[in-house]
Amino acid sequence: MKQARVLTEIEFKRLLAVVALTKHAGRNRLALMLSHLAGLRVGEIATLTVRDVVDGDGMVREQLRLSAEVTKGGHARVVFLNEKLRREIEKHRSEWQQQRHVGMPLLLTQKRTAFSANTLCQLLGQLYRSAGLDGATSHSGRRWFITRLAHSGVSPKVIMTLAGHRNLTTTQRYIDVRDDMMKAAVDLL
Repeated sequence: MKQARVLTEIEFKRLLAVVALTKHAGRNRLALMLSHLAGLRVGEIATLTVRDVVDGDGMVREQLRLSAEVTKGGHARVVFLNEKLRREIEKHRSEWQQQRHVGMPLLLTQKRTAFSANTLCQLLGQLYRSAGLDGATSHSGRRWFITRLAHSGVSPKVIMTLAGHRNLTTTQRYIDVRDDMMKAAVDLL
């Protein structure tokens, strides 16, 4: 089975530019950012509630906890939200038409219901296609996240833990290698 395409920096910027022109642009952008900047699976994104990302004081959390029930491997894990992603969540909150209670889904469909993993997967696929990114799927953001960490020199064990994998070989399969990356590596010598 062919793996999901990992976007280049230019392709990622093009995707965000296309998303900015869509209906529900803020929601769509946040769904992509949760995938690309936190490495979340589409099913994990679909289950997020306001409470998961906003604390009791109304501040965006620095980390969220995914319960074993919502992760693929059935093991709870902590997901760290960097400053850029926290700003994205805050921006999305400022666009809400009305206040949401803490148990509501973070991302709502146009019918104001929770996304299923399948419907969110379809939405992300549609966004990638709209940007002309053949081969990109709802898993592209997760692969982008893992690849970026690997090429930034982050420890494989840390990447494995952030991804929620139990085996390093699983994490290694996510890492994309392109000619420009190999050239840059050799140029370091």
